[in-house]
Amino acid sequence: MTSNQEEFKISGDDLVRKVKEIIKEGNARMIIIKNEEGKEIVQFPVTIGVVGTILAAPLAALGAIAALVSNCTIVVVKR
Repeated sequence: MTSNQEEFKISGDDLVRKVKEIIKEGNARMIIIKNEEGKEIVQFPVTIGVVGTILAAPLAALGAIAALVSNCTIVVVKR
């Protein structure tokens, strides 16, 4: 992990809430979700000025992923 990355280990139940919180902070460039074994499940870019409709699909996908994993890691690549 490089210095411009931050990791959060969370339960699947908190996945969507935490990703929304990270996006709201505004300093993320890329978000990567990994399963309990450290395998990458999904990654998506977070661009400046992104509106809710553009993020609706990735957030819906995260909701589905959250239902399938009990624990996961969110890797945030910062600007």
